[in-house]
Amino acid sequence: MHKSLRIAAATAACVLAGGALYGAGAATAEQRTANSTHEPYNIGQLVKDIDTYYGTTADSNGVYQASPDSPYAKDLARLDADAKRYINRAARKALHRGEKPAVVFDIDDTLLLSLDYEKKTNYTYNGTTWAEYVAKADRPAVFGSPELVRYAESKGVEVFYNSGLKESQRSAAVENLKKIGVDVNLDADHMFLKDAANPPSYLGDCATPGTWNCTTVQYKGGTREHIEDDLGYEIIANFGDQYSDLDGGYADRTYKLPNPTYFVS
Repeated sequence: MHKSLRIAAATAACVLAGGALYGAGAATAEQRTANSTHEPYNIGQLVKDIDTYYGTTADSNGVYQASPDSPYAKDLARLDADAKRYINRAARKALHRGEKPAVVFDIDDTLLLSLDYEKKTNYTYNGTTWAEYVAKADRPAVFGSPELVRYAESKGVEVFYNSGLKESQRSAAVENLKKIGVDVNLDADHMFLKDAANPPSYLGDCATPGTWNCTTVQYKGGTREHIEDDLGYEIIANFGDQYSDLDGGYADRTYKLPNPTYFVS
């Protein structure tokens, strides 16, 4: 998964604002301090703020974990509670109209938390170390996300996954999701990953076999369009930790999960 602009200074304001990390009025890529003549936010202080937000601690194995009592966990709990209320209402309405309701989840830092990788790499992405980390299939759950997936399924909602992970990382992703209790629709018909070698025809405007030119928004928006227009589902909610997970339409409602550690355009 390509990650860029890590520890964007605009995120600092969101960290300090807590719940402002998602929802109306949250910072966007265009609001970075690079567009300002003011001194950027101090990176050392920003890392401390991120640790405070997550309640970051190392467990007995030296793995960095978020605290269940942290501001991060509390923000997620509020989001999950709202999402469950909405899914319950939207699913009933869709089923009453004879529609097939669906929800779409991103994976990285929406279902699987990558905090340990970010801390140990000093928030600096490297394709090799990231691939090694994903292959371990041992990331903890983002608080509340496994329960939210199972809740959607219990309401008659079809669950899909739309991830920036590579096709070659499918088995590790499935193993890790099962490990955290997400064992819902983990087949290839429901989990969409980046396949640069053999991209699907519905991404033909930006990807051909062996050539991948899709932006994150083109890829994820195009996949949601496929789920709705080709597969016949009505996406009632789309969940992601990046705005690029959510932009591009084809979802009745979007939920932005907090993530102050990196930005994906």
